[in-house]
Amino acid sequence: MDEPRTPGAQVVGRIAALLRELSTTMPDGVGTTALAASTAISRPTAHRLLSALAEQGFVDRDTRTGNWLLGPELFLMGTVAAERYDVTELAREHVAALADATGESAFFSVRRGNETVCLVRQDGSFPIRSFVLHEGKRFPLGVASAGLAILAYLPAQAAARYLSDTDLTAEYGDAHSADALRGRIAATRDTGYAVNPALIVPGSWGMGAAVFTATGQPAWALSLTGTEHRFAPERQPELGRLLLDHAHRLTEQLARG
Repeated sequence: MDEPRTPGAQVVGRIAALLRELSTTMPDGVGTTALAASTAISRPTAHRLLSALAEQGFVDRDTRTGNWLLGPELFLMGTVAAERYDVTELAREHVAALADATGESAFFSVRRGNETVCLVRQDGSFPIRSFVLHEGKRFPLGVASAGLAILAYLPAQAAARYLSDTDLTAEYGDAHSADALRGRIAATRDTGYAVNPALIVPGSWGMGAAVFTATGQPAWALSLTGTEHRFAPERQPELGRLLLDHAHRLTEQLARG
């Protein structure tokens, strides 16, 4: 692996990887060994970095389980940053409305580089649920319906470059090859909404619609997940219309500031 050109970039990258991965394990947290393995950082290095972060309040450790948790300093920083970046309060009403209207689990996700991160989850009334997606869960663009919806509406050159530079098949299978994704991107642009036909977990389907910035960039997505029979072909247009309606209304709200 090439050494980073920016002094200190390797350490910062490792810290960022630990914090991002830790965010996906909340509220239970995770032990040092598992966190080190999931970030490809040696256990001694991970423990050293986590201990240093704990001294500054960026992570905390459960004395009973030994698990690491996100710390209070991140909460304080996040509260300040929310004044600029947080759109979840506007999104929350749309997520709740989608869950209420469909009975499915509804979500709001944000694009972060080449990933999507789930920010809001609201379960519907249908008793059988999919737990593929939850707050803090990350997927690469093109994986899960939210990431596919965003990828489909990126500028053509940006999407082509991403597909050329990214290999998702090792982790997510041949259904996520560049050619397969190009086909689903075309289908998404045709209907306006993305469909994930149980490509991550058997029997768990999802649908998503992109939410745009004032300049027309796909920065967020609303999505629904549930069991296969709840996403039958005859119901998909109804779910798609609901997703597109709420995505459009949220886009307009965000544009108004």
